[in-house]
Amino acid sequence: MDVKQEIRNITLDELVSTVKDFSSKGYRLVQMSCTKLGENMQLNYSFDKDYEFINLRLDITIDTQVQSISDIYWSAVMYENEIHDLFGLNFNGMAMDFKGNLYKTAVKTPFGSC
Repeated sequence: MDVKQEIRNITLDELVSTVKDFSSKGYRLVQMSCTKLGENMQLNYSFDKDYEFINLRLDITIDTQVQSISDIYWSAVMYENEIHDLFGLNFNGMAMDFKGNLYKTAVKTPFGSC
């Protein structure tokens, strides 16, 4: 079995249209993750279809407002709330916003303030 893996660097303006395109082609959202890189953040969105694994990589600043993809992939609600709570990154238009209360942590946004 041949598994294709790809990383695509995208811009904030390309995010929603690219995700909509994946959804229309039958890709599933596998995961979303965030990494703090110095003063910036890197968001990774992973999609899969028929053993084709595509990662969308988005490099942004901590104060960037990211458009939610939860209206396209409902499961993104949990990922986006988690990233908001742990890294302090804000998503616009989340289908369900826990307003920073998904996780109870001793330090607000523990990974965003490192």
